[in-house]
Amino acid sequence: MFRGARPVHRAGAVRDALAGLGLAATSVPQALGYARIAGAPVVTGLYTLLLPLVAFATFGSSRYLVVAADSSTAAVLAGGLSSRAPMGSEHYMALAGTVALLTAGALLLARLFKLGFLADFLSQTVLVGFLTGVGFQVGIAMLGEMLGVAVDSARTVEQVLQLVRGLSAVHWPTLGLAGAVVAIVLALRRWAPWFPGPLLAIVGAIAASAVFDFAGHGIVVISPLTGGLPRLGIPDVGWREIPPLLPVAGSCFLVILTQSAATARAYAFRHGDALDENRDLVGLSAANAVAALSGAFVVNGSPTQTAMVERSGSRGQISQLATAAVVAVVLLFLTGPLRYLPQCVLGAVVFTIAMGLVDLRGLRDIRRESPGEFRLALITAVVVVAVGVEGGIVVAIVLSLFRHVRHSYRPHTDVLILEDGQWRPTPAVPGAVSGPGLVVFRFGADLFYANAAHFADVVRGLVAGAATPVKWLVVDAGAITGVDYSAARLLEELYRDLARRQIELLLVHAGAPLRADLRRHRLMNDVGADHIFDTLREALAAIDEGRVEARTS
Repeated sequence: MFRGARPVHRAGAVRDALAGLGLAATSVPQALGYARIAGAPVVTGLYTLLLPLVAFATFGSSRYLVVAADSSTAAVLAGGLSSRAPMGSEHYMALAGTVALLTAGALLLARLFKLGFLADFLSQTVLVGFLTGVGFQVGIAMLGEMLGVAVDSARTVEQVLQLVRGLSAVHWPTLGLAGAVVAIVLALRRWAPWFPGPLLAIVGAIAASAVFDFAGHGIVVISPLTGGLPRLGIPDVGWREIPPLLPVAGSCFLVILTQSAATARAYAFRHGDALDENRDLVGLSAANAVAALSGAFVVNGSPTQTAMVERSGSRGQISQLATAAVVAVVLLFLTGPLRYLPQCVLGAVVFTIAMGLVDLRGLRDIRRESPGEFRLALITAVVVVAVGVEGGIVVAIVLSLFRHVRHSYRPHTDVLILEDGQWRPTPAVPGAVSGPGLVVFRFGADLFYANAAHFADVVRGLVAGAATPVKWLVVDAGAITGVDYSAARLLEELYRDLARRQIELLLVHAGAPLRADLRRHRLMNDVGADHIFDTLREALAAIDEGRVEARTS
């Protein structure tokens, strides 16, 4: 236990404790904002910074990952529960707690089956698009509070329509206050990133609201917060209500699994730390379980808060434990002043967080380096905004897998041509040859049921399109590490076709796994061990010396 906090040294403990104070200063305002995104009472945002932090510090392995309320999972929760109970109601929080328990169970099962590797199935490309879409979705959702316009829809497109229709009813003092908060936070983020801008904005707004009676001037303030530590208990939800919650919990599980693993991995790599992703699943499961039992909602590994604690100088989970202690003090003694906090200020703070999720630089880099991947990222972002976060998660996973399958289904194919003593690739089109009667063909992926026909078609096209009869087909198999059953049968048919044409088939750069597959699928006897070479030079030497015998049907 406490693997992420050990070893403990006095100097390091003091450093991490001070970093924890800084994390609390920046995380408390964000947690209040995330609670607004989740549709939960504002005080529950503070609950996510209490026991969940302690639980992950106890059972997780990452030294940096901060597990608390997060905009992505908060948006998933609101999108899945807003139609089942009034947001912020007792029943809504019971449903939210049940989702957290279901998510904790899924994370524990993932640990038992060692599924930490599943995080690798979300590519960086679609993850950029996904988070950008979440940023737009959350930012648009906060505009109603910032403008003082009533917005009651949970769908982004409908929210935009309601905002447009309500522009004539904008409450200008509310908009002015929200605009000032956004300006302060962004200015401090730009010129003093070490300073807790959201905290300054919220404290200043509370003080101004109490002195100048913002509520009396039509600026809506949050409801009074119940002070004290959270009460522990199991969410009161009937068995019949659980099945509809499973898709919501599944979406939260996927977001937590991928985002937490990616964040923890990035900081472990940066600092050369060991990371046990499966152990982190236990910590994430425990954090969500105690979140549910303490009246909070789903928690996640937060990239923004993890970056904050790392910039504060933390090198271990002691900082997160210190943050939890500060939050406990806030809950016990400082919730009273929060009743003066204007809702538009929280909305403005969340809006700045959402702006940070919109990764325009990442999109620009993707577009410059890979226009195809840029389109995938844009599709993911558009689906998140138009359909919702859950749909965006599904699209992100499907597009990530589709991209991989697409490259395997239609991999790069080349014919190697000798020019100036160097073998250079040229497109594998009919008529392309490497020399008189010789074709050196390179295929850029494993052979499986979906691309084997393409492999055979390209080979037949090369052979049929050659100006002079092809005598030797040399396949560079350096990228082919395996052959499945369906591909083996197509290869068997192709080999016999080549033999009827009196074309010899040779393999070069065939690794041990490929040779094992050839033996298992009974292809080794057809191809012949004397037709498999370690290098292209050896294969060409055998052809020149006549050491490879012609194959016949």
